[in-house]
Amino acid sequence: MTPAKSKLGLSKPKTAKARALAAEIVAPVQEFIDKHTTITIERATLRLLGADGANSDGIPVPNLIAQQCGGRLSGGAAVYYINALTKLSKTPAELNAEIAKGLDISKIELTDLKHIQKKAGELVKGLDARITANVSHRNAKLSQYKANVRSPLIYVIVATGNIYEDVKQAQSAALGGADIIAVIRTTAQSLLDYVPYGATTEGFGGTYATQENFRIMRAALDEVVDKEKRYIRLVNYCSGLCMPEIAAMGAMERLDMMLNDSMYGILFRDINMYRTFTDQYFSRMINTAADIIINTGEDNYLTTSDAVEKAHTVLASQFLNEKFAANAGMPNRLMGLGHAFEINPEVKNGFLYEYAQALMAREIFPEHPLKYMPPTKFMTGDIFKGYAMNTLFNFVSKATDQGIHLLGMLTEAIHTPYLQDRHLAIENALYVHNTMEGFIDEIEFKKDGIMARRARQVLDETMEMLSQVKKHGLFTAIETGMFAEIKRPRDGGKGFDGVYEKSPDYWNPVEDYLKNKLGVKAAPAGTAR
Repeated sequence: MTPAKSKLGLSKPKTAKARALAAEIVAPVQEFIDKHTTITIERATLRLLGADGANSDGIPVPNLIAQQCGGRLSGGAAVYYINALTKLSKTPAELNAEIAKGLDISKIELTDLKHIQKKAGELVKGLDARITANVSHRNAKLSQYKANVRSPLIYVIVATGNIYEDVKQAQSAALGGADIIAVIRTTAQSLLDYVPYGATTEGFGGTYATQENFRIMRAALDEVVDKEKRYIRLVNYCSGLCMPEIAAMGAMERLDMMLNDSMYGILFRDINMYRTFTDQYFSRMINTAADIIINTGEDNYLTTSDAVEKAHTVLASQFLNEKFAANAGMPNRLMGLGHAFEINPEVKNGFLYEYAQALMAREIFPEHPLKYMPPTKFMTGDIFKGYAMNTLFNFVSKATDQGIHLLGMLTEAIHTPYLQDRHLAIENALYVHNTMEGFIDEIEFKKDGIMARRARQVLDETMEMLSQVKKHGLFTAIETGMFAEIKRPRDGGKGFDGVYEKSPDYWNPVEDYLKNKLGVKAAPAGTAR
């Protein structure tokens, strides 16, 4: 990690003030979150309690139950599922099969609450055992092969649309040196308000995120772990209308990282902000309980905004993502805050600005496994220039001690990477990272040089932006386009009709379990519990 003393001369009081501003901005949003649930939080809860499967039309059992409950979701869906298990004396698998055939559990008269709570305790105990076993397995492998852990971790993407083809490419990449495999989701899955069931072989621009696909890929990567003597991490995308459900599936199937941003869905997928903020909280509690590292999506800001003029929006978002995650009980070591190498290569001294901004992020967030994204916006199809740009990106990543390094592909902007494209990318990164292993400890910078001035400027602009966001409120800031220059109305977007104010009798045994496990404070007095 970076030394306590800033090489860029950043002001610790200013960074502390930025964090204080972020806390003040997030506080009223958290008040809303504490008072509300969503249809996908309730479906995620059902999944974690054992609801699974689909009917003959492909509608998932958790969706069927949510439909049956209707407006009663404001009191929580778990009580109806657990009541049915208790009164019908069925296992979750047996009950799921009956629901898939048409059983409406919302019409079953509720039994004594003590019996429901007792059954809930049994189900939660089983859930905790499963999550704990997954965490223990991962930690045991990381400890067994700790001598082979690299920094930064090399992250590559597979996305054929067919989970079985993905397996071949993922294993090949892992054998070639990748530490992290991400399976991109099929185009627009984030806009589906359900999670498809079973293994899938037809995706577009990616592969469907399903629990069975997670299981298949996790097993495939486990086959490589002992051969390579490195634990290979698996990533998917915990975002969109089913954010908490995907977190639940990842926790159960031992995924290791999840893309899980507090605002990405609002800005880039036009998902309602109330829905997204409420969902991200529950999903992050699940990820924390499962010891899953999250990756945030600040790199996306630079696809719509200029990376020099709007660098401060990235840092502002990182401060907000940090606070939202902390509210969900997440420690810094699990917060893979995002940023990117996206300055126009024609900008004079652009490399120094990239270097300054990456080091600035590392110095401000020293305990976080920062996720650094490669150049994409200005890749032209010139593979030789692209390879050179990626080499500079690899240099900056190692020189600033990034934690998670998503490899750039020389064929970016041409086609989905071939196996040899990934091989060249891994080879390049391994060479650069190895040859400059101790560079970060050797280098110093001018106190008033280009890099130091640039970092201080970005921090100052970030503080000014956070002050403005605090003044107007985060909801208004998003409405007026302060982030990524994208405007979203607070009552618009997809999924708004799936947000429910918690009733006074709201009950969610999984939420209670997560908050207790993580030491998350209960909702303030006077709010629905």
